[in-house]
Amino acid sequence: MHFRRDCVLTIVALFGTHLSGVHAFAQAPRDPTQPHPLVEPSLAKIDAGIAEGPFRAEWSSLEGYEIPQWYKDAKFGIFIHWGAYSVPAFGSEWYPRQMYIKQERRGDDFFQHHLAVYGPQKTHGYKDFIPQFKAERFDAEAWAKLFKETGARYVIPVAEHHDGFPMYDCSFTRWDATQMGPKRDVIAELSKAVRNEGMKFGVSSHRAFNWMFYVRDESYDNADPQYADLYGRPMPFLYAEDAWDYKKHFTPQDQQFKDDWLARSCELVDKYQPDVFWFDFGITPKQDASYEDNSYAEYLKRFAAYYYNRSSAWPDGVGIINYKFNAFPEGAAVLDKERSKMAAIRKPFWQTDTAVSESSWGYTKNQRYKTPDRLVDDLVDIVSKNGCLLLNVGPRADGVIPEEDQAILRAIGGWLKINGEAIYDTTYWKTYGEGPTSVSTGHVSEAQDKPFTAEDLRFTTRDGVLYVTGLAWPEDNRVTVRSLASGGEYFPEEIASITMLGSDEVLKWTRNAKGLTVQLPKERPSEFAYVLKVAK
Repeated sequence: MHFRRDCVLTIVALFGTHLSGVHAFAQAPRDPTQPHPLVEPSLAKIDAGIAEGPFRAEWSSLEGYEIPQWYKDAKFGIFIHWGAYSVPAFGSEWYPRQMYIKQERRGDDFFQHHLAVYGPQKTHGYKDFIPQFKAERFDAEAWAKLFKETGARYVIPVAEHHDGFPMYDCSFTRWDATQMGPKRDVIAELSKAVRNEGMKFGVSSHRAFNWMFYVRDESYDNADPQYADLYGRPMPFLYAEDAWDYKKHFTPQDQQFKDDWLARSCELVDKYQPDVFWFDFGITPKQDASYEDNSYAEYLKRFAAYYYNRSSAWPDGVGIINYKFNAFPEGAAVLDKERSKMAAIRKPFWQTDTAVSESSWGYTKNQRYKTPDRLVDDLVDIVSKNGCLLLNVGPRADGVIPEEDQAILRAIGGWLKINGEAIYDTTYWKTYGEGPTSVSTGHVSEAQDKPFTAEDLRFTTRDGVLYVTGLAWPEDNRVTVRSLASGGEYFPEEIASITMLGSDEVLKWTRNAKGLTVQLPKERPSEFAYVLKVAK
C-alpha cells in the first residue's frame, strides 16, 4: 500500500466519510510543490541501471541503437488519447489548458464555454472533471480485439497527457487513474489485452509540457499550491499576460521537474515493459533546436540509456523511442511527424502520427472525421517512403470507442485483409512512386493535403516482388505506370506476371518506352486503393 493512501484514510477519518472524489484530497499528504520523496531513490536506481550497460548516457553510444525488425515490418499502429478531458468533450483534448485562457481566439471559445456550462474556474477547475471520469464501460479486451481486426500490429495508449493525470499506477502523484476517476490501472489492463491478441504494446508520455500547460491567474483553482501535483507548480512565468503563447516563451524546465519526469518515465519502463515509448514535443523547447543544445538533452540521454539497457534483456528485444523535431540524433531513436508526411523516401525509418478526426485527438461531441479512403491512402504513401502510421482514436469518458471511430477502423482493416501483402513486411523501392499530388511535410500541416488522383501511384517491395498501389481508380479502368517503362532505370528486367490483389481476373497489359499500361478488372476487389503485384 502506497503511503499516500494511508494519508487519505487519515484525512477521511478527520473530516468525515462524506468526502468523495477529488474532495477527499483537499489537503495534500505532503507539500506538493516540493520534490516527491520517492524521486531521489528512483534516480539512484536509474543511474545504476545505466551503469550496467551496454548503452551509456551519451549520444555516441545511443547512436549505436538498431531499430527492431518487427517495428519496420509492422507499418501500422493504433494511438489512444483518453483521459479526463473526455468528460467536457468540447473542442479538443487541450480543453484543460484552453479553459484557463481568457484570450480571444478563432474557433471554439473554451474559456467562455466553461464559464457558461460549469461556472468559474475557481469553483470548477479541471480537477473537478476527474470524479466524473468513471470509465464504467471500459473493456480492454474489446478494445484489443477491435485493434486486431483493424490490422494494427502495435498499440500505444497515452500514459500521461499534458494535463498531469497519469492513466496508470504512478508512484509520484496522488492524481492518477488508480486513485481517482476510473480507479483502475488502464495501462496495465491494456498491456495485457493487447499482448494477448499478439500485438506489440507501447506507451506515450506528454508530461514534459505539463511544466507550462496550465496558464495561471489568482482567480483560478490552478493557482492554489495544494494542487501542484496535478497542475504543476504555479511558477511566476505562468502568470504573465502572454503565458498562453508558449511557442514564443518556452521557459526551460528546472531540475526538480526534470528529475520527476525521469522518475515517472522510467517507472513506466519498469512496470509495463513497453515495446515503444512515444514522447511529445515538450522534451525540446523549439522545433529548430538541435539535440546538442537542448536543455533537456542530459535527461533524454539518461532515459534512453536506461530504457535501452533494460529492454535489451527482454524477450522481444530492445525498445523503440519515438521523438519529435530534433530532440534526438536520428540514429538514436525514431523520428515521429505529427499530422504530416515526407516528400520522398527517408532512409532512416520514421513514423507519422495522426488521428481519425481532423479536429481533436481526444473525444469531443462534434468530431470532424476523415474518410477511411483518405486514411488508407495516407498509410500507403507513408509506407512507400519507409515509414509507418500511428493512427489515433479518442474514447468517450465511459470507456466506449465511438461508433464512428470503430467504423473507420474496421473499414481500414477490411482493406488490409485484401491488400496487406503490399504493406506488412515490405520495404521501400527504388522510388516511392509517381503522380502529380504532393503531400504536406510541415508540422501539423496535413490539412493542406489535396486528394490523390488516379495518376498517383506508390511502390513497395518484398521478396523480389514489386507492389504498385493506385490511390484512386481510373475512370477508363486503365492505368499507366511510367516508372515501369521498358528499358527504364527502375525496372530493366522482363515482367513475368501482373495480378491484382483480391481479384482472380486475368489482367491484360502492354509495356513500351512510355510505361506499363494495365487494363484493370471490371469489378473492384476493395473500396479504396488497389494493388498490382508485379513479378519478374
